[in-house]
Amino acid sequence: MSIDPSALGFQSRRSSFAYDWKTVALYALGIGAEKSDLQYLYEGFGPKVYPTFAVVPVMAAVRECLEKTGGNPRMIVHGGQSVRVRKPIPPSGELFTRAAIKAIYDLKKLTEVVIETETVGAGEEKLFETRWSILFRDGGFDGPHPPKSSEPEIPKDRAPDFEVALATRPEQALLYRLSGDTNPLHADPDFARAAGFADSPILHGLCTYGFVARAVVAGACEKDGSRLLRLDANFRKPVWPGDTIVTRGYELDGGLVALSVGVSERPGAVLTGAWAEIGPPG
Repeated sequence: MSIDPSALGFQSRRSSFAYDWKTVALYALGIGAEKSDLQYLYEGFGPKVYPTFAVVPVMAAVRECLEKTGGNPRMIVHGGQSVRVRKPIPPSGELFTRAAIKAIYDLKKLTEVVIETETVGAGEEKLFETRWSILFRDGGFDGPHPPKSSEPEIPKDRAPDFEVALATRPEQALLYRLSGDTNPLHADPDFARAAGFADSPILHGLCTYGFVARAVVAGACEKDGSRLLRLDANFRKPVWPGDTIVTRGYELDGGLVALSVGVSERPGAVLTGAWAEIGPPG
């Protein structure tokens, strides 16, 4: 067991992230933005920022927490992700983040490390929070088990309110990694093969997550990304560059949307426990 349970409660240093419109446009391209999404790509229109960009500025603080656990970084699997946006993310500026290890759970063969971040902008205005579920492929330290989840459920008696299919490019992972996640699992065929993916490097889970955000913005927000206030998902099956990600949304009370996410090339869900919170127009 390489994870140090005493890392629970650790808080990172305050990290800073300076960026400009090119940073957010590159992220938008990394999650598949097209010419029709020009408001997220062209500085003359802002550009607007997809809410899931929130995962980019916090990476340094998250990595500091992961290093504190003592776990082997080659044994990491991304288990789940949540982003909650308080204010629209500016298209440029400097952001400041602190992260903390909120939980370490024993899953017998796995260890789950839960990291939460809070990011502020100019004037210390709170902009967004993220929650990361990171799985290390070792466990059995006789620690606590995670609580049962209570995400909104997909209705079984009706069709989805929207369905959006978004094709990824064969080069999608190579493009997404330019936003900061340079794990060779998503670029190096030999590394991917050694990790058990013989066909080719797989797509980043957070890239799939961003594609789902685009689908929700298109299907439930009239393409206004500022209305997507929260997005939660668990990563269950890999997605390969070139796959078409299909997101089906079921609108519930209180602005909640339960999501079913798969790929057209294979059966089964690639994300589970997925849901979004949508704000009102304007």
